Amino acid sequence: MRYDIVLAPEATGDLKRLDAPIRSAARDAIEMYLRHQPARIGKSRIKRLRGLSHPQYRLRVGEIRVFYDVRDRTVEVLAVVLKSTADLWLREEGERS
Repeated sequence: MRYDIVLAPEATGDLKRLDAPIRSAARDAIEMYLRHQPARIGKSRIKRLRGLSHPQYRLRVGEIRVFYDVRDRTVEVLAVVLKSTADLWLREEGERS
């Protein structure tokens, strides 16, 4: 099944602030991993976030973390942040379940 990918305005801004090679790698990974099986949990790339209702998942792309939700046939990318700031982002923006 093919999923639609929607970038939140914050995620669009996050991508624009990244250096071109890192931005390209993040976009490629979003397309590769989230287009067809965004909820397929793997040991290294995709992780279901426990204790949070929002965001539901995290995609690891090198030193970048992509946080997103899956609803029906749509993937909403909420943020694209550096690994070093991911915990802070989750504390500020994450919603406990």
